[in-house]
Amino acid sequence: MSAAADFAMNFLTTVAGTVFDVAPIVAILVTFQLVVLRQRPPNLRGIVTGFVCVLLGLALFLIGLEQALFPIGETMARQLTEASVGDASPDAGVDWRDYALVYVFAAAIGFATTVAEPPLIAVALKAEQVSGGAVSAWGLRIAVAIGVAAGVSLGCFRIVTGTPLPWYIIAAYVVVIAQTFRASETIIPLAYDSGGVTTSTVTVPVVAALGLGLAASVPGRNPLIDGFGLIAFASVFPIMSVLGYATVADWVRGRRNMRRRRRGMPKEELKP
Repeated sequence: MSAAADFAMNFLTTVAGTVFDVAPIVAILVTFQLVVLRQRPPNLRGIVTGFVCVLLGLALFLIGLEQALFPIGETMARQLTEASVGDASPDAGVDWRDYALVYVFAAAIGFATTVAEPPLIAVALKAEQVSGGAVSAWGLRIAVAIGVAAGVSLGCFRIVTGTPLPWYIIAAYVVVIAQTFRASETIIPLAYDSGGVTTSTVTVPVVAALGLGLAASVPGRNPLIDGFGLIAFASVFPIMSVLGYATVADWVRGRRNMRRRRRGMPKEELKP
C-alpha cells in the first residue's frame, strides 16, 4: 500500500473517530435547540459548514500530533539525553547536573509553545479589552510563558532525579495560596484561569512527548510513572508567575506614585 493510501486510510479512520467523539456535543446542542427552545437554528447552512470544518481540522490536528509533534518531542528528549550523558555507563547512576541541556531545552520549548497558545492569546486579548488596557495582553502572555518555562524545566528535573511528584505540586500550591492572600482580588481569577488555558493544543502535545521521551531515556525511570506530570507543572506555575507579576507591578506602581507625590505630581496609572 502506497504512502498516499496509508494517509487516506488513516485520515478516514481519524475522521470517523472524531465524529464519534463530537457526536454527544452535537446531540446536546440539537436537543436543547429543538426540544427546549423549540426554535430552528439560525444560519443552519453556516453551522453545518462550520461543523464540517471543525471535524476536518480536528482530524488533521490529531494526525499532526501523531506524526509530528509527539515523535519530535520524544526524539529531542532522547537526543538531548544522549548529548548530556554521552557514553556514561547506566550502572554509574544518574547525576542531575549532567542534564543541564535538557532543562534549558524544556524551559525554551515551554516558553515558545505558551506564547503561541491560541486560548492564552484569546484570554489575554479579552483581559486587555475588559480591563481597559490596565492588563497588557503581551505582558500577561509573557508572564504565563515564564511560569510554564520554569515549571516544565523543574518537571524535567523531577523526572531525572526520580523524586515524588506530590512533593512539588503540594509545595507549589502552598506558594499559590500564600500569593493569593497577598494579591489584588482583580488579578486572582485571571491568574487561576491562566493556568488552565496554558495547557492546550500547542503546549500539551510537546510537553507530554518531552516527558515521556525523557523518562524513557534516563536510566531507572519508568515512562508510566515518571513520564507524566509535566502538564501539572505547566498548570500551576503560570498561576504563580501571574500573581507574582501582578504583585511586582503593584509594588512598582506604588513606588512611582510615592515619588510623584513627593514632587507634587498626580498619580501615575501603571499598566502591568
